[in-house]
Amino acid sequence: MEELTSTLASSFSVSNIPNNPAAPHPRLAQYKAKSHDLAQSERRRQMLDRQKKQRQDVANLARRLAENDWENWSTEEEEDEEEMDYTQKRPKLYANQLMLSEWLVDVPGDLEEEWLMVACPVGRRNLLVAAKGTTKAYTKGGFCVNCFPSALPGGRKGKYSAKEYTILDTIFCEASRTFYVLDIMCWKGHPVYDSETDFRFYWLQTKLQEEPGVAEHSNTNPFVFVALKNTPCQRLSIQQRLAETFPYEVDGLLFFHKRTHYTFGSSPLVGWLKPHMLPDILGIPAPTITVVPAVETSVMDTTHENDQDYIDTMETGNTATKKKGRRRRKRGGLEKMEAEESTEPVVDEK
Repeated sequence: MEELTSTLASSFSVSNIPNNPAAPHPRLAQYKAKSHDLAQSERRRQMLDRQKKQRQDVANLARRLAENDWENWSTEEEEDEEEMDYTQKRPKLYANQLMLSEWLVDVPGDLEEEWLMVACPVGRRNLLVAAKGTTKAYTKGGFCVNCFPSALPGGRKGKYSAKEYTILDTIFCEASRTFYVLDIMCWKGHPVYDSETDFRFYWLQTKLQEEPGVAEHSNTNPFVFVALKNTPCQRLSIQQRLAETFPYEVDGLLFFHKRTHYTFGSSPLVGWLKPHMLPDILGIPAPTITVVPAVETSVMDTTHENDQDYIDTMETGNTATKKKGRRRRKRGGLEKMEAEESTEPVVDEK
């Protein structure tokens, strides 16, 4: 009975999002879900036509995200709501700011020519905003889950100007303290929401390589930022990419149409597959993925995850001892060597 209940629970979904990755893949599910009126291929065509005719007010949106300035801001959803406390609405303002995928169901006829693949790590999807001397990570639901300094433009005090801010689409891997950057929406105050995928990916790789310190753990950059590699969708290219050694556990594969802009919410122009689905959907043999995690030997090894960890460490008596070295002081023409020891715990800046 429990097995039947589990099967039925995974086969039905109340979401009205077509080909929602939170549900089983429509072509591989044991029970077929109700199909939507329009095929995925048709919705792709309509979305590409729509984005040619309309432009988002991306400059204004990027500025508001960076400055946390939502005065006189309204959305269609909020216009119908009764007036409420501004602080209660704040999580909504950062919600739904990421471009999400659908299951890749209808294989595009131009897959090899017009699509790019990204192998994604297991982790938490975050909207990352670096502005006004600090860097904040938001969940898909709009809640701020971390605030820290970074080497990103606008992300560190003393190293930013009012016009410098950065907005990235990332996947956070806690074990390696790494933000893997999936996409770029704004860099140094220049929004690229309305740019096509192949340009955004090129800009992402270029800008992160040019920025010093983003790929290294330090007190002023406690998390590293790594741009995820994209690959053309030719059969051989996909096989070669998945035969490489990965520094992270691969969760799945995202397929991006080269001509799509960065839009919000679920998009038929972004497809999602698990590696084991490749034989059934694309006719590519299931890969054997090799993972060799990077070895971290940095100051971040001693960083406490939060204040409670620090308190727990103090209570158990596990304090780090650091020697301040020898100080030279001259008294009456004579040198006196004095060694000082301190039992203050070593805690890196967050």
